[in-house]
Amino acid sequence: MTRTSLLAAFLLCAGSSAALAQTADARTACEPDVWRLCASNIPNVGAITACLKSQKANLSPACRMVMDPAAAAPGRRRGTRSAQAQ
Repeated sequence: MTRTSLLAAFLLCAGSSAALAQTADARTACEPDVWRLCASNIPNVGAITACLKSQKANLSPACRMVMDPAAAAPGRRRGTRSAQAQ
């Protein structure tokens, strides 16, 4: 199996159901980050997933949305008015 195939398999396993519907988009979003931050973990899908999660602060915005779509939802940022009002 080629590295690209393994990366595609990783993205299928790691993404949420919304990301699964957009596999090509997920691969496009995260492939550069996998190579930049987690290349030593290829072809271990579990290790790649753990690596990307541990590197969340260093992920590109597009990959961060694939890995943690809830964090991209409105009102989830620290310091928002709803959080300050409480």
